Amino acid sequence: MEKSQELALTQMRKSVEKLGFSTEKYGDPTLMRFLIARSMDIEKAAKMFVQWLKWRSSMVPNGFIAESEVPDELEARKIFLQSSSKTGHPVLIVKSCKHFPPNDIPQFKTSFLLSFQRMVLACDNSYFPERLAKCYLLNMPRFFVSVWRMVCRFIDKPTQEKIVIVTNEDEKKCFVEEVGEEAVPVEYGGKAKLTAIQDVEVPPFEGCDIKSSKQPT
Repeated sequence: MEKSQELALTQMRKSVEKLGFSTEKYGDPTLMRFLIARSMDIEKAAKMFVQWLKWRSSMVPNGFIAESEVPDELEARKIFLQSSSKTGHPVLIVKSCKHFPPNDIPQFKTSFLLSFQRMVLACDNSYFPERLAKCYLLNMPRFFVSVWRMVCRFIDKPTQEKIVIVTNEDEKKCFVEEVGEEAVPVEYGGKAKLTAIQDVEVPPFEGCDIKSSKQPT
């Protein structure tokens, strides 16, 4: 790690402490993601990190998701994990048509597409910085595409470049070529078979007991 990065990390930790929070449980790689997401601006990265801590505390109060909360979501078979793309990134497929948000959330009742759009951008920008390599949206309604083209002007360029809406056959061919036929399912133009995330066998990390590990990431 460069000295400039080490200095930035040290200063960021101090900035977070001044805001009344601690970085003790988090390593340099995690903090560096926030710095990169905010173009190495220490104060902005610290504020973003604190915002993330607050969000995580409200969404995952115990620090982890209980196994009892998982089965219902898996039963819908809406999330699939394929092999790696050409760039070496894992390929995750989400069938949004199978996602049914809670009825007690008003904004989902009125406009699911807009809410979904805001949720994706918020998660990528605010809560999972530097986690998304690229997002391809297929078979989206024209309404969504039109709205997206209007709001994307207000999104920073790096995030814009990560999100690609596939609207025609030429764009679909580019999508398959970029990701790789071996990772793209047949129904989307590739050669792979859809594999539900619960059916994927992932070997445990060496030296880490996944079941007992409750460390934040």
